[in-house]
Amino acid sequence: MKSAELDRLVRQYGISPTRPSPGDREVAISADTKRKILSALEVELSGTARRETSAPRREQQPEWTDKTIPKSFLPDFLFKTRIWGISLQLYELRSARNWGIGDCEDLSDVADLAGKLGADFIGLNPLHAPFLADPDRCSPYEPSSRQHLNPLYIAVDRLPGFVSSAELERQLEGLRRSDLVDYAGVARAKLGALRDLWRAWLQAGATDETYETYDPVDFDAFVTRGGDSLRRHALFECLSLSMAERGAGAGWRGWPADFRRSDSAAVAEFERRHADEVRFHMWLQWLAHRQLLQVADRARDAGLRIGLYLDLAVGEAVDGSATWSEPDVYISKATIGSPPDPFAIEGQDWHLAGYLPSAIAAGDGSPYRRMLSAAMRYAGAIRIDHAPALRRLFLVPLGSRPDGGAYVRYPQHRLLQILAETSAEHRCLVIGEALGMIPPDLPDELAAAQILSYRILSYEQDEKGFKPPDAYPVFGLTCISTHDHQTLAGWWRSADIQDRRDHGIVPPDLTAKHLQHRQRERRNLKAALRAADIDVPARLSARASRETLRELTVSAYRFIARTPSLLVAVRLADLTDEKRPTNIPGTSDSYPNWKPKLSVSLEGLASNPLLHRITAAMREERPRIHAARERPGSGRISNRQG
Repeated sequence: MKSAELDRLVRQYGISPTRPSPGDREVAISADTKRKILSALEVELSGTARRETSAPRREQQPEWTDKTIPKSFLPDFLFKTRIWGISLQLYELRSARNWGIGDCEDLSDVADLAGKLGADFIGLNPLHAPFLADPDRCSPYEPSSRQHLNPLYIAVDRLPGFVSSAELERQLEGLRRSDLVDYAGVARAKLGALRDLWRAWLQAGATDETYETYDPVDFDAFVTRGGDSLRRHALFECLSLSMAERGAGAGWRGWPADFRRSDSAAVAEFERRHADEVRFHMWLQWLAHRQLLQVADRARDAGLRIGLYLDLAVGEAVDGSATWSEPDVYISKATIGSPPDPFAIEGQDWHLAGYLPSAIAAGDGSPYRRMLSAAMRYAGAIRIDHAPALRRLFLVPLGSRPDGGAYVRYPQHRLLQILAETSAEHRCLVIGEALGMIPPDLPDELAAAQILSYRILSYEQDEKGFKPPDAYPVFGLTCISTHDHQTLAGWWRSADIQDRRDHGIVPPDLTAKHLQHRQRERRNLKAALRAADIDVPARLSARASRETLRELTVSAYRFIARTPSLLVAVRLADLTDEKRPTNIPGTSDSYPNWKPKLSVSLEGLASNPLLHRITAAMREERPRIHAARERPGSGRISNRQG
């Protein structure tokens, strides 16, 4: 194929001809990269001819047909007040009753406490469906499916008909004592108990008053509404468990060829022989759905005006339920990543599957709309991980290094329309995480769309130091750190820099430079606090005591509370002064990512002095202002039917 024809196709399919480099300059992508990306977009090249490999698809939609940017939903009361909430990882919660992992009952208890403290939302890690057949694949940001829920968060002991045993209690005591979530042990205990409850529920029938609140008629309606998406997900879970037992693995790419497509004759025969098991996995989704709706109701009853704030992963596992169930809407020959930059000079491959640009927004029931609705029906707010994906994704062809990837354009205007429509339908505000390499005009366009920006204290610096509170945007959520960072105390001690050194992510010479830079950052943070007329603890050195760092944490939260940002998130790990990070980006086997539990139990939270000091500062800086005749929860509509 001639170069001119290749470049014409590159332009037509929204492939950027250049990519960034660590030296802050644009580098032309190679002809080989162009061909591989076109192939990943299902454009087959043969000489000068072109044809699409599947059924004809909708062409890339032109971006702006007018100058109007669709606006996502914002509750009316946010135009009159600024609010705050608590962010946490659901699995990290400890309690005397849970099964070694935080669950929906624990979350309801947190909602009750948060309401008493004056919070308006609870921010959570993604609750997407994982691989039940491989529980240690536990990253919430690499789910099997974003359209379904994680059954491991079901509070089994709160289900009607549950009866414990001495043997089960022995298992649960061990799971509770562990400082790390034992996902495999939790899955064994929960799935075993849930199978027993499933059999009892089937035998009881609709007339048994024990199961009055879990009516089979409601389950049947849930299955009908779930349609093929729910059925295929349940079928995948059955196959995944069966294949894992045979040694083929939980992910479909390792399965025999005739099981790798959901529409094959072999899969149909498997489904016929395992109909009851498929229905069991639908039942698990129903239970998770019911309990999460109950949590949302508890949050509103506790006075949280936003309620639950759920995170959405940017993609899904390449070998999970989603890509197996709907292969025609996913890119199969490239994965999502990021180009080389000064902090990752070789670039990154996140090994996530993304939607095809031509399929993501197609039709009234588009994949994007369904994915949003799956979260918004429980939430008063969602956070889009890697919001630049609304405009473009960096795709890495399979078998290539990240520096062999390219940016591909997505139908931004149509996605913003879907966001606006879906958020209005569910009365759910939208937050967009847009950090790192982003198009310079994208933040302004997201703000115009009423998508709140995501601001992290340590990132809000310029050549003068930390930005003052009044430099933060109104349409934003501000926080001190996220799951990918140390707590503020850990940041002050440079624990994050030491972690990257200890795990071989950053070489010693670069570590030394980072430590020197952190010295300047510490000085700058103290200066910023003083300039904002906020107390700086005495004896605040690099080796400050634990109590001094707790005082600093209170001051830092007071600082971000004074920003004009509509939302501020208080991280639970800061309130409990955690030493271990949730996740160390760039590690896999060398650190137990997504497993550390909190050092304080739910029962101990209410008497935690640091929690009360920080939340008192929040109430002082962000007093609750109710609109006329407003009642708690009025910004959300309960949707029992999902």
